[in-house]
Amino acid sequence: METAFDVIVVGTGPGGYPAAIRASQLGLRAAVVEREHLGGICLNWGCIPTKALLRASELHHLLHRLDEFGLSADNVSFDVSKVVARSRKVAKRLSMGVKHLLKKNKITVFEGHGRLAGPGRVAVEQDGQVTELQAQHIVLATGARARTLPGLEPDGEFIWTYKEAMVPESLPKSLLVVGSGAIGMEFASFYRDLGVDVTVVELLPQILPVEDAEIAAFARKQFERQGMKIHTGATVAKLDRTGGGVTATLDLGDGQSEALEVDRVILAVGITGNVEDCGLEGTAVRVDRGHIVVDEWLRTDEAGVYAIGDVVGPPWLAHKATHEGVMCIERIAGIEGLHPLDTTRIPGCTYCRPQIASVGLTEERAREAGHELRVGKFPYVGNGKAIALGETEGLVKTVFDAKTGELLGAHMVGAEVTELIQGYVVARSLETTEAELMHTIFPHPTLSETMHEAVLDAFGRALHI
Repeated sequence: METAFDVIVVGTGPGGYPAAIRASQLGLRAAVVEREHLGGICLNWGCIPTKALLRASELHHLLHRLDEFGLSADNVSFDVSKVVARSRKVAKRLSMGVKHLLKKNKITVFEGHGRLAGPGRVAVEQDGQVTELQAQHIVLATGARARTLPGLEPDGEFIWTYKEAMVPESLPKSLLVVGSGAIGMEFASFYRDLGVDVTVVELLPQILPVEDAEIAAFARKQFERQGMKIHTGATVAKLDRTGGGVTATLDLGDGQSEALEVDRVILAVGITGNVEDCGLEGTAVRVDRGHIVVDEWLRTDEAGVYAIGDVVGPPWLAHKATHEGVMCIERIAGIEGLHPLDTTRIPGCTYCRPQIASVGLTEERAREAGHELRVGKFPYVGNGKAIALGETEGLVKTVFDAKTGELLGAHMVGAEVTELIQGYVVARSLETTEAELMHTIFPHPTLSETMHEAVLDAFGRALHI
């Protein structure tokens, strides 16, 4: 097997495998190194299988609303083993799809653990055998793993990371979720919709800390109506195994504490980059707070070595990793007209119920940046399609620069907002102003009309509120 290439990509997650495909499209000889599963964490243990789980819990919730639609069904139930099995089947299908794409693009796959082994070299170890590869350009796409906190280490049985949470053998009756970011709230939503008693603890003053405060507050009300118990500005001081469950000592602030007994705990307190055992020792590659330091073109301080995706830090999003992978390769290939990544144009999506999606600056951050603002809002309850669907709990918010009309940010909570947000993402990418958005024709009846109305409202022209 050939061992000399133009580009070697270590890791085949949503950053790594598109980077290799783009390299092949541009005529570069490319190889990938993967130690576990093609597609990486996102495809096998993250983005895709969690959405399959959430689809099941969403259907379970809807089946208990049938009477609202004039329908009925007897003995509505679920088999968690089948729910999990479908999720794993979906992940396997897509992993096989990545394998096909790599083969189609004539990319050589090396199975094993890859490490830098000197300038232009990668050593791949598998079953005690080492193969040395050579390339002028090496892209590290090693991803990240769940972060742990001292005293709150997972044990895989009672205290879970996302991996254990995705494949429960049976449903716990009660669950504590530590952390209310996207991962935490998606699991909280999944388990709550299947009937589990869910408590969420968040260190910061609001859940979904990266989201606009108004949107996060709206979402919190919906979660609490569903029966979730949420503590913000709180910490988990201690977790003690007690027989068949866990006793959590919660520090609720202001000197208040609470002992909470639950069957299981999910730790969702962030992630840290996979920078260990990558051969970084003896190179100029810098690591800062668990992530590889790169410049605007994804170059490390070591000549010929690049890094992309979660291993280089936030936002930890699959689509950001894909964009970085393609951009990195195109820069290597000398493509002209490229622009460094603008993180304010990266959408964020959380697939809980209700869904949350956003792009750009929150209202608070826009004010902190010195902008004079025009802010528009439109509720789902004023939208005909939302009423017809029975999904009236939602809100769309737009943030504009009052002087220039620039769309600074858009924030949404409600049904299908993870699909709708791309309209605002395109608008920001095209640098449109309120004028273009107001004159865009949105189809009726659709949920997308809420987006139009939120723009109109920012300038005192909303039609339906």
